[in-house]
Amino acid sequence: MPRVSQDHLDARRRQILDGARACFARHGYEGATVRRLEEATGLSRGAIFHHFRDKESLFLALAEDDALRMADVVAEQGLVQVMRDLLAPPHDREEEQAADWLGTRLEVSRRLRTDPDFRARWAERSEQLTKATRERLLRQREAGNLRDDVDVDVLTSFLELVLEGLVSHLAMGLPADDMEPVLDLVEETVRRHRRVH
Repeated sequence: MPRVSQDHLDARRRQILDGARACFARHGYEGATVRRLEEATGLSRGAIFHHFRDKESLFLALAEDDALRMADVVAEQGLVQVMRDLLAPPHDREEEQAADWLGTRLEVSRRLRTDPDFRARWAERSEQLTKATRERLLRQREAGNLRDDVDVDVLTSFLELVLEGLVSHLAMGLPADDMEPVLDLVEETVRRHRRVH
């Protein structure tokens, strides 16, 4: 029997995650039945669960994948850029995935509130974004761009709270076309202001 290449396995895993992201965003965790996951991914249940032990493992892998992508954006451009990306209207595949990410993020929030087992498993994965945000803020402080009168941990919590508020705002279907100036204010709030003598 021929061995399957790692590239093929990675591509198959990516196919499953992309299809599952859209499925969970559209139907929620409970509504993402195995049949719907098969339709969304174009693969059989055997193929899906060859890569992931069960639906919860698939969902956690998807949420972790999204957290890693966000952490990459944070490391390069900051957490406010993640928020700006959420506001961008979906007109290509990548932005469509950002919209699906929002649905996944909402489902994570709901399950954290209602499922203690999920909360315990998610806690291991949720630190990535906080760590990336904190490290970026520390680099910005070293470069003299970040205000130095507030602890970096407080600024990290502030930005994460704004992100959660924006996610809730979008989840409620409230208009988001006036949010860019709000995000400008958030950025301005954490910046260091140099005094002119």
